[in-house]
Amino acid sequence: MKYWLIKSEPEVFSIDDLAKAKNQKTFWDGVRNYQARNFMRDEMKIGDQVIFYHSNSEPPGAAGICEVVKEGYPDFTAFDPDDLHYDPKSKKDSPTWIMIDVKFIKKFDKFVPISQIRENKILQKIQLLQRGNRLSVMPLTRTEFDELMKMGK
Repeated sequence: MKYWLIKSEPEVFSIDDLAKAKNQKTFWDGVRNYQARNFMRDEMKIGDQVIFYHSNSEPPGAAGICEVVKEGYPDFTAFDPDDLHYDPKSKKDSPTWIMIDVKFIKKFDKFVPISQIRENKILQKIQLLQRGNRLSVMPLTRTEFDELMKMGK
């Protein structure tokens, strides 16, 4: 099993939206970064545990946990010219973009703001804090995942 952090703007899709979704599941679409796409395509597997992170919010931070329930498959939003995530270069027979499905597990009892993540010595090497890291999907170590879980209780 691997551990991940996925980011979403809460105004677009929040942990509460995932909790309210049909069967508490959704597809994770619209990722348009090659490195994040590669993680979803090549490394994210069913059962992997995921920290759901609210980005571009005040404050940003870790909101809860979800789980990968479907491995990478073509992101169909890339083929729809009416969709915000449309990419005319992505073709159905050779898709550029990938999505996964995630299922809600738990909302943290206590939201973990970025300021607390920065202050935590155990989390000093987390990719989220690395300068220039704007990935919406990133790996976590088991230690980082466990520490975020502890902070959210």
